[in-house]
Amino acid sequence: MTLQKKNILPGRNKIYIIFFLIVYNLFIYSLAKGELINNFVEIKLLDKVNSKNSTLILKLGEEKKFQNLIIKALRCNNSEFDDNPDTVAYLQVKDITLKDKDKVFIFNDWTFSSSPSIKPFDHPIYDIWLSRCFN
Repeated sequence: MTLQKKNILPGRNKIYIIFFLIVYNLFIYSLAKGELINNFVEIKLLDKVNSKNSTLILKLGEEKKFQNLIIKALRCNNSEFDDNPDTVAYLQVKDITLKDKDKVFIFNDWTFSSSPSIKPFDHPIYDIWLSRCFN
């Protein structure tokens, strides 16, 4: 007498595999739409002295120098669940001409693309507006 071995996966493992595939596909779909991770921030800058507009693209976590400013974006989100979608970003801005060590950042807060006056960037020479977040 020989014993026959069954080559069948138990039903519970099939459910786990199907669940994993569904979650994986939803995650990839969300990444493709850009809802989960935004890697770049686009901001508009105005030099008030000579009235020149500039666009600056920042990678999250990296500092970038623009004339006398060092700008760093730490976080950026696009809200798509509201009736009025908005873009919010956490920015840190340093003025390298200032020698006062007590004031490290001239701006260190959240900024909103639809309402920049909620947390205004107050500088005598430059204005900054958040434009968008993207991958």
